[in-house]
Amino acid sequence: MAFRKAVKGTVLIGGGAIATVFGLSQFSQYRNKHGTLVYVQAAEPVAVPIKNYFPTREQQLLTLQSTSEFDVLVIGGGATGCGCALDAVTRGLKTALLERDDFSSGTSSRSTKLIHGGVRYLQKAIMKLDFEQYKMVKEALHERANLLEIAPHLSAPLPIMLPVYKWWQLPYYWAGIKLYDLVAGNQCLKSSYVLSKSRALEYFPMLRKDKLVGAIVYYDGQHNDARMNLAIALTAARYGAATANYTEVLRLLKRTDPRSGKERVCGARCRDVLTGQEFDVKAKCVINATGPFTDSVRKMDDQEVPNICQPSAGVHIVMPGYYSPDHMGLLDPATSDGRVIFFLPWEKMTIAGTTDSPTDVTSHPIPTEEDINFILSEVRNYLSCDVEVRRGDVLAAWSGIRPLVTDPNSKDTQSISRNHIVSISDSGLVTIAGGKWTTYRAMAQDTIDAAVQAHGFNVGSSRTVGLPLEGAEYWSPTLYIRLVQDYGLESEVAQHLASTYGDKAFEVAKIAQVTGKRWPIVGKRLVSEFPYIEAEVIYGVKEYARTAVDMISRRTRLAFLNVQAAEEALPRIVDIMGKELNWSEQKKKEELEAAKKFLYYEMGYKVKSDQLTDSSEISLVPSDIERYKKRFHMFDKEKKGFITILDVQRVLESISVQIDENSLHDILNEVDLNKNGQVELNEFLQLMSAIQKGRVSGSRLAVLMKTAEENLGQRVVIPVDRSGGGL
Repeated sequence: MAFRKAVKGTVLIGGGAIATVFGLSQFSQYRNKHGTLVYVQAAEPVAVPIKNYFPTREQQLLTLQSTSEFDVLVIGGGATGCGCALDAVTRGLKTALLERDDFSSGTSSRSTKLIHGGVRYLQKAIMKLDFEQYKMVKEALHERANLLEIAPHLSAPLPIMLPVYKWWQLPYYWAGIKLYDLVAGNQCLKSSYVLSKSRALEYFPMLRKDKLVGAIVYYDGQHNDARMNLAIALTAARYGAATANYTEVLRLLKRTDPRSGKERVCGARCRDVLTGQEFDVKAKCVINATGPFTDSVRKMDDQEVPNICQPSAGVHIVMPGYYSPDHMGLLDPATSDGRVIFFLPWEKMTIAGTTDSPTDVTSHPIPTEEDINFILSEVRNYLSCDVEVRRGDVLAAWSGIRPLVTDPNSKDTQSISRNHIVSISDSGLVTIAGGKWTTYRAMAQDTIDAAVQAHGFNVGSSRTVGLPLEGAEYWSPTLYIRLVQDYGLESEVAQHLASTYGDKAFEVAKIAQVTGKRWPIVGKRLVSEFPYIEAEVIYGVKEYARTAVDMISRRTRLAFLNVQAAEEALPRIVDIMGKELNWSEQKKKEELEAAKKFLYYEMGYKVKSDQLTDSSEISLVPSDIERYKKRFHMFDKEKKGFITILDVQRVLESISVQIDENSLHDILNEVDLNKNGQVELNEFLQLMSAIQKGRVSGSRLAVLMKTAEENLGQRVVIPVDRSGGGL
């Protein structure tokens, strides 16, 4: 057996060496061909002046309607579309951008939050001797370095551990990861390294110990994807691009070219989604950068055009931060069905994903219970048996649609690369499709290059390499200290503002409300356990937020971190936005309901009710049933078979504890499955059964009743804050 392992290891090391030689030779060819990609700095300075403000949405709409003709009209406000707008406007082209929802409302806010070249793509490139895959990885690694340079407040290097459980895998994975470093060249973030079993467990204590041989750690980038997308859009706006969210393209405008006699796309008929007003936007060149909706815009140009986009759904879940170390991620390179799973710290939580399955295109993708359980199952395979991976610890879940480019007859999305294509139709519509988040800038550059050539624009090359994004210019790692010292913000809040807004954090701090406390002096939190403050809602409206969903999901990331916390913050968010945007009471009610619907379906809140319903099975042993009945009857003295707010208040008063009626109503409502204003014994037993199975965690009623039982007759402090329990 040892001999077989040695032979296998030798063969794999030899294969790694061959791969390295191949990589070096191709690297040399690629570098000679694309030498301009080596340095992360702008090739030419931007001649277009940058404004010290960005116009309001109303001013942007006025510009769209009053401008006789733009040079470039970009459809789509995701990362690629905003990248196209920024590339075009910084070359001196008169640029417009339209997004029918909010900036980053689609795929660009629902990623794994990584800025990476793609280790698995490099593996495919080597195994299949696929030079195109190699070029994509090389390009992505350059773009990774550029993105970390132009938005350091929103991004940072992240070490990722690859645990090894078989001796022969150690040289195999080591060779592959070292090649990944080699391809990055002088833009390698930090050199990868090997860890012994003991060191691996020291860095990642939650890791499964059985049969662990060691680990390899490599570095990639991580970012706040929605805020990064928004930073690109705001930067384009500061350079003069007329950008408008909630502006839908109804159809493309065409005119007949007098020279060729052919129809040419010359703009779009648009509608302000918020007001219903329709207007035309004329442009010499129209760019389709709509991600999964690529084919729908192409069919506006030509109904007979075949599909080029095959969408794939990727589900992610968020779990409490204690599931992973603060500064170390984990990669599962080969799941039970051949996928790759990342397990990463993000925003003091833990993000796990992703899945990969064909899907229909929709504006509202919904995570499925099957995908959530698949991710949890894979996580269990890598974590110690001491860590109980509970379904109830899922705090949020979402599905994003990858716009993969493929043969429309292909069904295997897992083998599809994320290479991008730029195509120009007979009528002049420029389409950018495929690609990945990390390469948005390169995709935009290729798109504008194609547009410049096709339409004869007299402008230079792209200026976006090394171009700082919104908030980056005067940011420093110690900027948050000034926020604490100058404004009296909590340290955690100051760090959050600095890492979200960069040097624009001072603008948020200036409008932060006085707390009336000794400390912090300013900065009222929206929810107690997250550093988001009320001033961010006011500033978010300035950043073009127009719905409560915009605020909880993309200006702040509450919906992606904890849907219960997001729901808790909603009433205050709606009140603040209502004042800023002059909403009526009816409008505020509609926004509240729309946001709750978003949380319920798109962010995984629905699974909470699915885990605990009035038909949930009670799987408790007789002794547990008797114990929980006794606890229940301590509150139900009259043996009614149910408890109400009055029953809970009576018990709490007997131990000299007071909880306000609104809080008690919320606590009981979490367990009141049939919504009749009371909790029946059966509902309580269903709750305790679900808690034992790990399907539900953090139930405030369960904690309150247990604490009251244990401390009856003593004055105790019973916590009633939402415990951070999951879905």
